[in-house]
Amino acid sequence: MLTLKAGHEVAGRYLLREPIGRGGMGVVWQAWDETLKRTVAVKCARPDDEQAARRLKKEAQYAARLHHPNIVPVFDFVEEPEEGSGQGAGQGSGQGPGGGSGESTCWIVMEYVPSRSLAQLVAESGPLSPEDAGSVGCQIAAALAKSHAEGVVHGDVTPENILVTEDGVARLTDFGIARALWSDVTQTHTLTAGVVRGKPKYLAPELAKGRPADEKADVFSLGASLFAAVEGHSPYGEVDHPMAYVARAVQGHLEPAERAGLLTTPLTALLELDARRRPDAAEAHRLLTRAAPPPPEIQGRLHDQHTLHLASLTLRLPRAVRRRRRPLAITAGALAVAAAVTAGILVATSGGDPDDTPRAPDAKPPATAAAQAGAIGDIRTANPCGLLDAASLSRFGDTELDPDYGELDRCDVLVLGADGDELAGVEANFLSEAREFDGGLSVRRVGSVQVAGLARVGDHCERYIRTSDRRGIIVRGERREAGAPDPCALADAATDYAVTVLDQGPVPRRAESWPATSLARLDACKLLDTAALRRVPDLGTRPSDYGFANWDCEWASADGDKAFVELSFTRDNQLEDNGRPTSVAGTTSYVSPEEEGEGSCVVYAPHRTYTNSVGDRTTELFRLTVRGQRPVEQECATAEALSAAAVRNIAAQLPEGT
Repeated sequence: MLTLKAGHEVAGRYLLREPIGRGGMGVVWQAWDETLKRTVAVKCARPDDEQAARRLKKEAQYAARLHHPNIVPVFDFVEEPEEGSGQGAGQGSGQGPGGGSGESTCWIVMEYVPSRSLAQLVAESGPLSPEDAGSVGCQIAAALAKSHAEGVVHGDVTPENILVTEDGVARLTDFGIARALWSDVTQTHTLTAGVVRGKPKYLAPELAKGRPADEKADVFSLGASLFAAVEGHSPYGEVDHPMAYVARAVQGHLEPAERAGLLTTPLTALLELDARRRPDAAEAHRLLTRAAPPPPEIQGRLHDQHTLHLASLTLRLPRAVRRRRRPLAITAGALAVAAAVTAGILVATSGGDPDDTPRAPDAKPPATAAAQAGAIGDIRTANPCGLLDAASLSRFGDTELDPDYGELDRCDVLVLGADGDELAGVEANFLSEAREFDGGLSVRRVGSVQVAGLARVGDHCERYIRTSDRRGIIVRGERREAGAPDPCALADAATDYAVTVLDQGPVPRRAESWPATSLARLDACKLLDTAALRRVPDLGTRPSDYGFANWDCEWASADGDKAFVELSFTRDNQLEDNGRPTSVAGTTSYVSPEEEGEGSCVVYAPHRTYTNSVGDRTTELFRLTVRGQRPVEQECATAEALSAAAVRNIAAQLPEGT
């Protein structure tokens, strides 16, 4: 049998450092991932037979698709043969368990979470207060609701599998691992042979009677774990032999709660003996949240861009060493149009006057819409970075939040290589109008929002969220190098985090209002007047489309083909890479002929430079595109003239000194 010690290398990649936990299902080691240069946790399990090994791999695959801030994600599955067994090793999507005769060791690779288990907390400090236990319970119930919605049963919810960070963030680990290693057990086997599958102290009555684990059993085990956290013992009391707990579970013998206080009502519901009358995980979350919600500082860590101390979990690198992105042409409006053209499934459902002229979005929605769950709310204070979290995407590699790149309604999380280059990324963009879906698209409802998945196109993958106030959010994953994380996996993980936030309220607000000198204070549609627009032959002088918060505006010819102008507010960090320098109203700007196709010309005109919230120097600018039927030299001359008019209007509308 393989003897494990520090320095052992798993699959030529994971270097064991030290054991950090032991349990009936195996040993957990802290390890170093040599490929992605990060600390991970690996659980060593030795299945009894090939069937158990296959179940373990299947459960690991199920767990790997769960993306939630209160779930410890699974990164990888590795099977290694015992020395001398002659069995081939399978890893990842390669050969699976059962590839030959002999015993094997299976490794589940997970995110490393510096924390203590709920069991450790109680053992070291005594029972928790109802408020603290309720905070943990709310978070774990949310994790179970997510996993059950994905069809994944945990099967071993216990205080040992509930991790709590120093900041009070609770995370559930070991999804399906214990259950996968159990043989099918009947009631007779359990009671006469003394074989107990799972921890008897937290066992649901129906499991003690030989029924299979399901979602309601997870809810009971959560209730039993919280009961033990506040009372100091199992809801079945304190007995000397494990089988006595099983007997009490079969009999339905529960001890009354004496210290539960405000948790008494939700615990009574979670510990309902009849599984049919027991709440599901979503209802358990509501009951616990009403009784003892997590304090605001924990909710903030879960919902804003600093969840789980991003600075300690992600790699900060100077932006100058990265390969430059070019997202500026991909505005929120362009994303929606691209999705409609590619898949034929998104159609605007709001906006549009009787004469088919698009209507500018309201600056502020009704007060009720601004406060409701799933709403974007006030468009100028909504924070797209409140919907993304770098730590929740750390399973894909070193991640970093970028709050000020591209459009003003956009936020990014970057996946970085060891040299700081961007391997992949995911972004969130707001849309001012909702889209509907045709029958050919998979659509699911999560709380008060709808989520649709668009087909992958090359290295890009998009998800669309229809908000409760009839607006939209595009979540877009992109892979920039071969072998980088899958863009759809990135988009799905980011979308799961976003809908978790939206399920509990509207989009988070920006911590600070826009500076008085910011372009965000302006309406892009008011920066080009009729006289300026008439420089473009055949162009209509009324806006043909409005972007989110009027930070983007388009004008087009009657047929939409002969002439087109777009002015959009955006941000960049290496503006000089956008084209050849030119002077626009005395400001050094950059011109890029035919960037948007034949007959097009784009001008990038800087407005102000500032240091953003993560310490990066960023330039706020507008991007102006002209496309027509004339030679490109004429289109560029017109683009520069329109840009100069826009610069003058900006100066007239914003405070002096900008």
